[in-house]
Amino acid sequence: MPAQTQPETPSLQDLKDLLPPDVYRQAVSQADLAISITDPKARILYANDSFSRITGYSAEEIVGLNESVLSNHTTPRELYQEMWTALQAHQPWSGKLLNKRKCGGTYLAEVSITPVHNAAGEITHFLGMHRDVTELHRLERSLRNHKHLIESVVDAAPVAFALLDPAGRVVLDNQEYKKLVTDMRAKEPAHRLLDALAPEWYEALAGDIRRCEFTNREMRLDSPVGRARWLSVSASAIEMHNDCADSYFCAAGQPGLLLVISDITNLREEQERAKGAALKASLADEERTAAIREGLSAAVFRLEEPLNVMASAIAVLQRRDPGSAEMLRHVLETSREHVESLRQVIPQSPQEMVVRVNLNEILRDVLEVCTARLLKAGITVDWQPSAVLPPLPGRPLQLRMLFKALVENAIEAMNVKGWPRRELQIKSEVIDDCIRVSVLDSGPGIPMEWRHKAFEPFFTAKNGSGKHIGTGLSRAQQVVADHGGIIDLDESPSGGCAAIVEFRVDGDPI
Repeated sequence: MPAQTQPETPSLQDLKDLLPPDVYRQAVSQADLAISITDPKARILYANDSFSRITGYSAEEIVGLNESVLSNHTTPRELYQEMWTALQAHQPWSGKLLNKRKCGGTYLAEVSITPVHNAAGEITHFLGMHRDVTELHRLERSLRNHKHLIESVVDAAPVAFALLDPAGRVVLDNQEYKKLVTDMRAKEPAHRLLDALAPEWYEALAGDIRRCEFTNREMRLDSPVGRARWLSVSASAIEMHNDCADSYFCAAGQPGLLLVISDITNLREEQERAKGAALKASLADEERTAAIREGLSAAVFRLEEPLNVMASAIAVLQRRDPGSAEMLRHVLETSREHVESLRQVIPQSPQEMVVRVNLNEILRDVLEVCTARLLKAGITVDWQPSAVLPPLPGRPLQLRMLFKALVENAIEAMNVKGWPRRELQIKSEVIDDCIRVSVLDSGPGIPMEWRHKAFEPFFTAKNGSGKHIGTGLSRAQQVVADHGGIIDLDESPSGGCAAIVEFRVDGDPI
């Protein structure tokens, strides 16, 4: 059996031969695009049905007329010069012209003109194609006007806006948002705000964006100079249309996260002023209570020493004179009962509820309370807060007492007659998952051998004695320990004392 042969693929010429010549004329005549053919002088030789429908001229009326009959004479002369320069250079030209219909009405035409050449390369005709884009132009202008109006309103709004796409990029913002770039010293303030208010936002943005939504969460911004700012932030998910060609037949859009950021500084300052008076009274009351507690604790501590000596003496006397030893034992027991009674009346530290606190706010409160002493001692304060601090679970009054004690210790260290340099630096920063607060003074510092003793009860380095005559930093250490943090003393860059306090953001012990 002879092998079967594959049918030959027809050539391009064979395909052309299968297409009747009349098809070309019918295709041009019935095309939905206005088509005209002119001679090199732009005199119309042919116009199809769409040309007549758009211009209002029938084929019999328009043939023989120059294409300029369609000009409304408002198109800039430079545009026509550009068109003829391209055509005479045997190059096609496309652009928009304002044309006039037969009835006198105008329309915007999107025009494309191509030179037609003979075998010698000479221009014999021009092929013109155009369509009426008046309505499209109106819609584009309307859309542009609406966009400009919306942008003007958004930029004039007293609140900041930022729209994030699923990748976390800010695709839309306004002038108020741009101001935050300077205030927060951050390339993208939205990211800093979300990091503090919704730490899992980035993962949720690409997955379940609804987890990123929240309403009116407050954030405090601190600056080394000027006042602190309070922002109220809300985040809501919105549906955005994807502009990629692949999504043309896909109804689903892509989610976006809209941040609305309001400045509530004035409101919070009013609240802070009212709170400031109450805070000073509260701190003063706590200091009086602490002074009583310290005095009574010191008395109990001092009384314990002779009682311990007496107990040792009784143990020695018991072998030599049991009667006298018994009498002394009765006196010792009575004395211990009195000491215990004294210990029972020592005021206890107030029991506070644990709430979310901002350490920058705590530190500003402390500086405000200590302002009078700082001015009196001639101390310059270098306040270097982190612009944004995550909230920390803690007891506000105890934390204020902690940092007030550190600041007052620094003031006392530098407030020495004749001491030349009096500078106090307070710095807050976020390091990994911890918040670190540094209180550095330019005083004489604490000798290395005293740095651990400084946390013992009743220790003080005042006058260089190192004697146990006060509670020192023991209460501060207790507050830090109650909050799961650590406190350490080191030498500051100026040679003074550096008190370093660290807390974990989640409140777990370090």
